[in-house]
Amino acid sequence: MFKKAVEAKSHQRLSGADRKKLKRTLRDRFPRASDADIDALLPPKTEITVSKFQNRVLVYSVEGGFPVFFDVDGRGTDIFPTVFALWKVPELLPCFMLKGGEVSRFVIGGADLMFPGISIPADGLPSFLSGEPWAVKVPGNPAPIAVGSTTMSSTEALKAGLRGKALRITHYYRDLLWGSVEGHSVPNAGFLEDVVVEDPAFLSTSQVSDSCEGAADSSNDQKNGEEGIIDADNANSEPNSTSATQDDFDGNIVEQVAADVGDLKLTENVDAGETNEEHHVLTTEDVDAYLDKCLLQALHTTVKDKDLPMPGSTLWSNHILPCRPSGITLDIKKSSHKKLSKWLQAKSSAGLISVKEDKYKKESMLFSVNRGHPDYLSFKPEKRPAEKASQAVDHAASDNIQPAKILEVTEVYKPSVHVNPIFASVGADTGRLYTFSEACDVVFNYIEKENLVKPTAKSIVVLDPTLSDALFKGAIKKGTTYPTEIHKKDLGSTFVNRMQAHHVVSRGSQSVVRKGALKTIQIVTERRQGNKKMTKLSGLETFLMDPEALASELQKKFACSTTVAELPGKKGQEVLIQGGVIADVAKHLVEQFGIPKGYIEVMGEHEVLGITEDSDLKLDVLGINKE
Repeated sequence: MFKKAVEAKSHQRLSGADRKKLKRTLRDRFPRASDADIDALLPPKTEITVSKFQNRVLVYSVEGGFPVFFDVDGRGTDIFPTVFALWKVPELLPCFMLKGGEVSRFVIGGADLMFPGISIPADGLPSFLSGEPWAVKVPGNPAPIAVGSTTMSSTEALKAGLRGKALRITHYYRDLLWGSVEGHSVPNAGFLEDVVVEDPAFLSTSQVSDSCEGAADSSNDQKNGEEGIIDADNANSEPNSTSATQDDFDGNIVEQVAADVGDLKLTENVDAGETNEEHHVLTTEDVDAYLDKCLLQALHTTVKDKDLPMPGSTLWSNHILPCRPSGITLDIKKSSHKKLSKWLQAKSSAGLISVKEDKYKKESMLFSVNRGHPDYLSFKPEKRPAEKASQAVDHAASDNIQPAKILEVTEVYKPSVHVNPIFASVGADTGRLYTFSEACDVVFNYIEKENLVKPTAKSIVVLDPTLSDALFKGAIKKGTTYPTEIHKKDLGSTFVNRMQAHHVVSRGSQSVVRKGALKTIQIVTERRQGNKKMTKLSGLETFLMDPEALASELQKKFACSTTVAELPGKKGQEVLIQGGVIADVAKHLVEQFGIPKGYIEVMGEHEVLGITEDSDLKLDVLGINKE
């Protein structure tokens, strides 16, 4: 993000209204931050300026030129704190802890953070979603060194075997945003550091001199990339008078970090020693043994016959790697086979699996598994800790995400005065609600009790006066003869149509029963002044959805303006979304909230797609095919 120098197009002082709007955005973006934390970063009586760059990036700075936040797309939906802000409020963002100094060298060099470089806590990988802002720390130091956004969720990361890119770095220690501060002085000098250390993992907190000489030395260090050690004189220099109150604010943290500086090198050496020892133990024979064990574990637990044929790459990434023991890194190149295709062919020659090469994809395909092979029969699968961690992450995600609450919609029917005699005849309760199948069972029990099936045609039911009145009384015009027979396939629907329709909607622990047919969610697109589109969403209360919460969620997802208003002349609320996003909204409701496709009605879509048919056809055109 800040690897190349880009000149700002303009600098503008933030007005009072924009300042309040920025603070509201920050509270929504960073739920971990309190009002005191926001005020510490953006003091009420301090001037705030916003710098606009040609790449649409906005940088918010406090008086003195210290950048505290930056907006990647300039729309307020992708705001990140700078390293300066994180040093002042370290707990503003959740943090990934690096394994050691070797990894931090790459991070502060501008590289993205990979999962193998992260130190996983003993209680497992923390829960996170894709696109969330996270910071990066080194062991023993509360000051983050970089900030970025996650590339995948924790569930996806565990399924991928904790491989691949974890964090897309947007800003890091000593990039061009850091260098944009005039004189290279930093806020909160009692807590931050402006010296070069031998290893980036040993970044410590020390007080910085505001003298010109100190600033020049810091600038030269950054320019030349020379490595040195912590300057004791610089660490004991007096802070700037303007940051005296900030020094008192973080004085306790300073003393703690200063006392722990000597221990940091020891901690990292231990980690590095353990890592080297792990790699030293994994010989070629060990790698081969782990590969065989992981393959058998996958064949027993996750590889199903219905999923075959399966590409070899899918077998490796989705099944074999998740079965490896905790702390073990499997690399097929370090085995005796050197290639995945050769290893699979070797197992095929042994008779454990059947593998053939796809001529078009040039890839080995797993076609079958010999579940009667001696190796397969003698292997006893075990429950992997990774599986438990994945389940824990899924459970935690389901607790935090609204869509994980399953929606259940059931159509039920209550006996009416027309069919009450039928229910009373078979001893059924006329005061309860029945599903369609239960109501059909009642009428067929009556038929069996009264022996109304026609002897010469078993599919025909002869109507007696009681059943005839239940089905047709009041539904046939006067003077018209009542039917004397009815086919069994028409009996159930005809009988249920004479009952009172109700519906039950359940979501999580909430459940409600309403009279009448279930009303649909209506999505309408309107054109307003300037040929601008507005999408309106109503009927959410029927499915136990909060319009306010949905509006906030759609605002973040679609990066557009949303609002909630009362329905004119009706009870309930509607969500107004800026732009024509009918397809996206309908897909979001189906996938994230479990709304049945038959209960989503698209209205006014003919203005956009030239459609005048029913809503099911509209959903098909929108790419949401009805099941």
